[in-house]
Amino acid sequence: MMYRRRFLLTSLACVLAVPRGGSAQTTGRVWRIGVLSGSARGIDLCTDAVLRGLSGFGYVEGETHRIELRRSEGQMDSFPRLAADLVRSKVDIIVVTSVAVEAVKQVTSTIPVVMSSSSYPVERGLISSLARPGGNITGQATHTGELMRKRLQILKEAAPKATRVAVLRLPGPVQELFTRDIVGAAKQLHVKLQVVEVERAADLPGAFQAAVRAGTDSIMTTQGPFFTVNKAQVAELALKHRLPSLSGEIAAAEAGTLLFYGPDIVDGCVRAAGYVDRILKGAKPADLPVEQPTKFELVVNLKTAKALGVTIPSSLLARADQVIDP
Repeated sequence: MMYRRRFLLTSLACVLAVPRGGSAQTTGRVWRIGVLSGSARGIDLCTDAVLRGLSGFGYVEGETHRIELRRSEGQMDSFPRLAADLVRSKVDIIVVTSVAVEAVKQVTSTIPVVMSSSSYPVERGLISSLARPGGNITGQATHTGELMRKRLQILKEAAPKATRVAVLRLPGPVQELFTRDIVGAAKQLHVKLQVVEVERAADLPGAFQAAVRAGTDSIMTTQGPFFTVNKAQVAELALKHRLPSLSGEIAAAEAGTLLFYGPDIVDGCVRAAGYVDRILKGAKPADLPVEQPTKFELVVNLKTAKALGVTIPSSLLARADQVIDP
């Protein structure tokens, strides 16, 4: 059973957070809003949240706008094709999650792009700065260094005996940035770190075996569609090797990972609707500062904790937004 302790309050707060002073422009035009995401679950959550956010500004689906959905189902190599397809469909604006922003940037420099979440947008060359993005991209960006530190803190709090953490990561420049920040956080928290690179699902069993041979006593993953698609296998391997685990993908906790901590996906997409509204009313993405997420979610899987023999501190449970109970 899953207890979504703050689900209704969060949903209500997201709606109330949307200003209702203005209304959608009544030009008779039906705006075409593209949404591109890395997973089926993410696209469903984000689309619903964007629609809810837009309704707070007076938009009515079918009357003022139409949503064009594109999702990769975790296949990152499909982003260029999906992004190009959105551009060909002549959308007026695109809402996109972090991992797909590069693909969109490659195919358009004129269609406004709103990031519902992003990591390292300046380092990745997506924007010039948070305060003044420049170009056609704006939205939200996570302070990833602080996020990595918080994740390690939570893992240590849940499993105090965990002092050697293995980090599963993919190859690539963005993952190098994740690794840089995790290494920095581990030094601050006096945690020994082992970085294990995987490229395919078939690499996962060997990666866990290598981590265990090196003396790992807990495990983290970075984030991205790969870890959503392979969430069940990661959770099963962590349980098999008796490793407390924390994932950067919320769906992983529901699949059996011990912990999730990260930005609130729904809140990010609701806030993306505010950017969409301003841009459709004439604002330029180049002039709209990139925001930091203000809401984060903590999910604790007590079923997994019981199977591992881990007692989650009551102080951590009290802070959890979701508790998955056996």
